Amino acid sequence: MPDPVPLRTRSYGLPLHPIVLGLPFVCFFAGMIADIAYFRSYDIAWKNFADWLIAGGMVLGALGAIVGIVDLVRPTVRANRLLVPYAIAYAVAMVLALLNNFIHSRDAYGAMPAGLILSVLTVLVLTGASALGAILLRQSRFGGFR
Repeated sequence: MPDPVPLRTRSYGLPLHPIVLGLPFVCFFAGMIADIAYFRSYDIAWKNFADWLIAGGMVLGALGAIVGIVDLVRPTVRANRLLVPYAIAYAVAMVLALLNNFIHSRDAYGAMPAGLILSVLTVLVLTGASALGAILLRQSRFGGFR
């Protein structure tokens, strides 16, 4: 049976943060690819690309954190039990990214292999946060378990 209430009138209950999560994820993923390229070639240009991509991911991650705080204030979103693990995963990813940014601020040869390991860990944690965010969106959109 079709839903009698159109989705556009129920959108106030959707969490906004999982929608914004894609922005820093793309930067961190591209930074990881640049780290892999630097690890294989030791061409400093790849390390510089990774530096800028990680810094851009941090800026976009900060904007995403602001949106996440707005989500925490909204009672329709806050009622979901997956919000806390999602917020913890996102916070862990941002801390890993900050540490990665500090590692990448070193000399080019001093950034490896720790920079690559932190890049991979950041992307893996953000992938897990993205999976939780997708579940959050699906549950909020279709009235799933809360």
